[in-house]
Amino acid sequence: MDILILRSLEATWTIFVEASVYLLFGTFVAGLIAVMLPQETITRHLGGGGLKGVAKAALFGIPLPLCSCGVIPTAVSLRRRGASRGATLAFLISTPETGVDSVAITYALLDPLYTIFRPVAAFTTALVTGGLASLIEREEPPAAPADEVCQVCEDDTGDGHTHSIGEKLSKAIRYGFGDLLGDIALWLVVGLVLAGLITALIPDAFFTTWIGSGIGSMVIMLALGMPIYICATASTPVAAAMIAKGLNPGAALVFLLAGPATNAATLTVVVRYLGARSAAIYLSSIAAVSILMGLALNAAYAAAGIAPSSIVMASRELLPHGLKLAGAAVLGLLLARCLIKRAWATPLRVARAER
Repeated sequence: MDILILRSLEATWTIFVEASVYLLFGTFVAGLIAVMLPQETITRHLGGGGLKGVAKAALFGIPLPLCSCGVIPTAVSLRRRGASRGATLAFLISTPETGVDSVAITYALLDPLYTIFRPVAAFTTALVTGGLASLIEREEPPAAPADEVCQVCEDDTGDGHTHSIGEKLSKAIRYGFGDLLGDIALWLVVGLVLAGLITALIPDAFFTTWIGSGIGSMVIMLALGMPIYICATASTPVAAAMIAKGLNPGAALVFLLAGPATNAATLTVVVRYLGARSAAIYLSSIAAVSILMGLALNAAYAAAGIAPSSIVMASRELLPHGLKLAGAAVLGLLLARCLIKRAWATPLRVARAER
């Protein structure tokens, strides 16, 4: 038993070290995007109907640093500001399915082909879903737009004030390594530990033996991913560990697409603000397109002659080990800070509620 625990810890540490620098970089870029891309710009391009608005919404969502639940208030705001049903659904899909932080960790734990294919698959899923909703659903006039809020100081932007590059950079760092990392810290740790357990405890070729490599494996991963809450970044180590144990890349992609985009909170919002028919389009399209994209990814690896087991940590030699250890130390301190802050905040909220 002790040996198994040590093996799990060792595997978790190895995955953490390999991912640390890429996660730090992705988190920093995510903070920059959140601060530098005004809400007004997003809203202006997502208004109206048609495939053009859907495509823009899918593209806007790909780099944004919002998790499965963090995307909900933004999507509701976009809808209220004039975004069409199709554009809102596209944004709800592409945003949690991928982002600069999840792309960075995908590159760290898998290979360049998977890193490129993942956001392409997210965009395709969002485009198809939003396009179908635009064709099927009748649009209604949106509610009146709310006042814009400055991303840096969070005040009303009506006075036309501006901020220096230094102020924006400071806000980006505080948001990226504070709010954003705090939102995913617990789930990221859970994902890393689970990946370590899979690596240490599950035999090689386990998934190939027990669930196969065809479309059936993708249906199983779809059923596993849809009901659970998991963010795109935290799910990546789990997917990489499963691929290392014999799961085909396409089935892992289905898990990475379906898991972050579907959960009870998102479905509730879709039904409430977009209607039951939009929710049905949302679920069925994600399921169908995810499986099709999984099949396409497997075909791409087969055509390239790349063995699935060889893609795990294919980029591990690009960075010196000392830099990875330094990154792991910094990321570990940041995660510890976020988790301590989260644990400290919980009893305070309870105490205030009891007053």
